[in-house]
Amino acid sequence: MSDDLRSFQIRGSVLSAEPLAAGLYLVATPIGHLGDFTVRAMETLAGADVILCEDRRVTQKLMRHYGIKRPLVTYNDHSTDADRERVLAPLRDGGSAALVSDAGTPLVSDPGYRLVGDAVEAGIAVIPVPGASSVLAALGGAGLPTSRFFFAGFLPPKSVARKKAIGELASVAATLVLFESPRRLASALDDLSAILGADRPASVCRELTKLYETFNRSTLGELAAHYHARSDAGRTVKGEIVIVIGPPDPQANLADDDEIDRQLTGALVDMSVRDAADAVTAATGRPRRDVYARALVLKDRKAP
Repeated sequence: MSDDLRSFQIRGSVLSAEPLAAGLYLVATPIGHLGDFTVRAMETLAGADVILCEDRRVTQKLMRHYGIKRPLVTYNDHSTDADRERVLAPLRDGGSAALVSDAGTPLVSDPGYRLVGDAVEAGIAVIPVPGASSVLAALGGAGLPTSRFFFAGFLPPKSVARKKAIGELASVAATLVLFESPRRLASALDDLSAILGADRPASVCRELTKLYETFNRSTLGELAAHYHARSDAGRTVKGEIVIVIGPPDPQANLADDDEIDRQLTGALVDMSVRDAADAVTAATGRPRRDVYARALVLKDRKAP
């Protein structure tokens, strides 16, 4: 297909790709199933002067599938201020660029925020072209309340920092949506269960829109036990993971003393008294001074 023609076939219809109006276009791409790509997104990529992508190899597969031929420029977490300026300079002169991530909606746990901020500051039009999103796909399929949700991205990889982050999320009165690595899934579920409560409903959503898409719906405690058993049996979890956690029970805002002790005991395994008290205070709503005093008692009991 000629690059000058800049058109492509889809189910027998020819969609022309006229040059785009000047601006930066944020184009959502499929998260798995290649059919989850809008006609507008195809036309935008085919009409852009240049496509900015995280990994050329990944984006090239999508372009080959739809017969799109446009120049690719790498833009990712390693891009510098100078790289951003090189991207924005043609846009100031009336050019167009389409920003894509490897999968899903750009800027959702992907690079691009600084580029968009600089474009806005420079008076360059920023045009979203919405589409596939693992966050919304997981939220829809998890079977948990959707009226209010909070996207927290990836939790920290180390347990101490992760527990502190979970403690900060505990008081959020909404469904939580998190990304997680399959290598850390069991340990992350352990920490989530310890701080948010083992009975809190949750769903582990894996490989969304792909051949082996699964929704494992249960409680945090049961999910942690399930994935630890898999790990112990050598059954490695693979694929991309989204964890969806139901909102806290409004009738259980204040934990009793036994629950405080349970959460503190788990937190004190690898956290300081101060950090453990902060995490459990956020998770339970109890006064920090009371939680801190109890943490000191439990810490002294553990001391040799």
